[in-house]
Amino acid sequence: MAIIWRRSALEQRHNAIGGELEDWNGMGTAWFYDHTPERAEADYLAIRTKAGLMDVSGLKKVHVVGPHAAAVIDRATTRNVDKIMPGRAVYACMLNDEGKFVDDCVIYRLSVNHWMVVHGTGTGHEQLTMCAMGKNVSITFDDDLHDMSLQGPVAVDFLAKHVPGIRDLAYFGIMQTTLFGRAVMISRTGYTGERGYEIFVGAKDAVHVWDNILEDGADMGIVPVQFSTLDLLRVESYLLFYPGDNSETFPFADQPCGDTLWELGLDFTVSPGKIGFRGAENHYAAEGKERFKIYGVLLEGTTPADMGAKLLQDGKEVGVVTFGMYSTLNKHNVGIARMPVDCAKPGVKLTVQNDDGTQINCVAAEMPFYDTEKKIRAAKG
Repeated sequence: MAIIWRRSALEQRHNAIGGELEDWNGMGTAWFYDHTPERAEADYLAIRTKAGLMDVSGLKKVHVVGPHAAAVIDRATTRNVDKIMPGRAVYACMLNDEGKFVDDCVIYRLSVNHWMVVHGTGTGHEQLTMCAMGKNVSITFDDDLHDMSLQGPVAVDFLAKHVPGIRDLAYFGIMQTTLFGRAVMISRTGYTGERGYEIFVGAKDAVHVWDNILEDGADMGIVPVQFSTLDLLRVESYLLFYPGDNSETFPFADQPCGDTLWELGLDFTVSPGKIGFRGAENHYAAEGKERFKIYGVLLEGTTPADMGAKLLQDGKEVGVVTFGMYSTLNKHNVGIARMPVDCAKPGVKLTVQNDDGTQINCVAAEMPFYDTEKKIRAAKG
């Protein structure tokens, strides 16, 4: 059992709702407020049709500060950071020396020499620390800074009542402001496929901001949602979750764990022509040598694929569904899968076999399944 060594200032609020705090990234996290399918459905619908507030403070926030900060992040990640201006953010990946994925992150440029890298359960903090050796830079893990995610179509309408100019905040933009009388940083980011915002606030103010959002937003349908809701939302929106979609969870039969960006479909996170980042040479050498592809599956009926369900072609096991969901709202039964390269084409006929032996016909399908042109999450005004 993992040691929970981090605590959210919102822990008592989660307990009051019935939250079961389970480890995620070292922090007790409200994966479930209850385990009923009704709760899962309600939280999913809240974010897709109104808005939901989620505590995502388990994300690790690492400040990189100093004259060499940009050089450290440039070495540690796949993005060309010179193009990131203060007040902007970007999604990036981190690789090991073999060119294999070890973490993803959002890079925030807060000022000229002050950056913040927010990452999940991989080795992002360690990578930044290693790349900082010999540099004029400080690396600080900030566990006082809490992160609550307000996601859904009414999120912007709610915030517009309290934060002047929030409608003008572009996708992946950052704003330093106040909310309910407390200092916050708001970023136009999220992990749901909806138009949403992440609100960064100090631990001493986290409960105050959380309570006021829920109280003032109740008449707009804003409710607290459990962390596990992200799985339903991300499957529709083609948002990968490390290590849940990776070989660390679904290992190769005859090779060490580790996936390339080409296999994961994350090669877009490498800035065009960039060299010099960790694992760059092996990353480029791996192009065209994919052992599998992350790709979507579209199932018949309404029974979703189990996590880890077998993927069959002509009765032979060829892959695995990492997570599946059926949406009563969007009327589709979809999943993210690891499959052979020659199967990862629209319309290829496959079969999902759940843990109980049930077999469900499906076809390979491009992702995302929801907001296919990604216009909702990047909407303006």
